[in-house]
Amino acid sequence: MPDYGHELQFGTFVTPTNRPAETPVRLAVLSEQLGFDLVTFQDHPYQPAFLDTWTLLSWVAAKTERIHVSANVLNLPLRPPAVLARAAASLDLLSGGRFELGLGAGGFWDAIEAMGGRHLTPGQGVSALGEAMDIIRGVWKAGERTPLRVAGEFYQVDGAKRGPLPAHEIPIWLGVKRPGFRGDPFSWLRLLP
Repeated sequence: MPDYGHELQFGTFVTPTNRPAETPVRLAVLSEQLGFDLVTFQDHPYQPAFLDTWTLLSWVAAKTERIHVSANVLNLPLRPPAVLARAAASLDLLSGGRFELGLGAGGFWDAIEAMGGRHLTPGQGVSALGEAMDIIRGVWKAGERTPLRVAGEFYQVDGAKRGPLPAHEIPIWLGVKRPGFRGDPFSWLRLLP
């Protein structure tokens, strides 16, 4: 078996359906009871048949004790990175270090635009994702006294205060589609902060 640089983990991918709203929560609790390491939920804020993924992650973390929680993946074009960084650190602290951050560059651009996000090309989405990761990691550097400044093309912060520090080094898992990629359109990469 190839060496991925970390222990192999097993998880579930639960659709965050809102009818009935308790179904994804029950499946997450069952995932924990069955011994899975991780439970994930897709994030499509423009989909009215789904629960809001961030709210669901928080609820599931409160209803479980051991299993890690993550989006598969968070829709970055509809979630500002500085606010997302604070939310991620907060959920990680409240859950005792059980939050993993999955980020997506975006893909359903008409739906994203309909909800107030910018319509980007796949290449722009990947570039925006890189800027967002700089901001997220910058916010997590709670020990630095200098305000965070990132003057990106897609995301900017100018003097943001840093913190809070997450309970553990939150890995960032990416779901991106890049121009010229052949085969499976999603390439996954686990990045450590």
